[in-house]
Amino acid sequence: MAAMAFDFSGRRVLVAGGSRGIGRAIALGFAQAGAAVSACARGAEGLAALRADGVAHVQAADLADAGQVAGWVEAAAAALGGIDVLVNNASGFGMGDTEEGWQRGLDVDVMATVRASRAALPHLRAAKGCIVNTTSISGLGPSVRTPAYAAVKALVINYTASQAAALAKDGVRVNAIAPGSIEFPGGTWEKRRKEDPALYGRILTGIPFGRLGTPEEVADVALFLASPFARWVTGQTIVVDGGQMLG
Repeated sequence: MAAMAFDFSGRRVLVAGGSRGIGRAIALGFAQAGAAVSACARGAEGLAALRADGVAHVQAADLADAGQVAGWVEAAAAALGGIDVLVNNASGFGMGDTEEGWQRGLDVDVMATVRASRAALPHLRAAKGCIVNTTSISGLGPSVRTPAYAAVKALVINYTASQAAALAKDGVRVNAIAPGSIEFPGGTWEKRRKEDPALYGRILTGIPFGRLGTPEEVADVALFLASPFARWVTGQTIVVDGGQMLG
């Protein structure tokens, strides 16, 4: 990871959905770059591992629950002494075209992003901070295989632009990252490789670099967007997919 290229000493960073995969890489990336980091997720084991790896504050929270989102932001701000960066990374992974799939995506991917942003906003305004939302390349076009997931990720892309336009007057930047297919132990694409090799193979064939991405490659872009190097970047969705969308 290129975390050491950035210096976040003295910065306070919150990562929603930080216990595994991309979220874990983002939380560790900021911590390794000197930030005081708070992460939340449902998984106690993953949070304990983050704490052991140097993340300053962790809290178990179901991000589909409005009260738990607000409670985590409040506790994190108190523990860290404020908030400079909010990373909204959680996903309900509501893939299918079902009531449950749609509701999970709306509750976690969309409303957790809205609620955490609202709760953190007074601190972000005071710090002239920034928000980084994690969306997906699925949100940039139609999807027959994962219609609910694609739709809620499109909502996050649109909301990111709306946030950026509304908060620029307060000196708060808002951007998003749209990862392509990212593989890590225990993640969706590792499972697909084992359980649905045909689908995995089709995805792999469509990536010009001939491999899936890593969480660290997404985390490095999150650090860039939160750094002074991106001080004139707002309202953007940055695709991190190794050229997957070029096919």
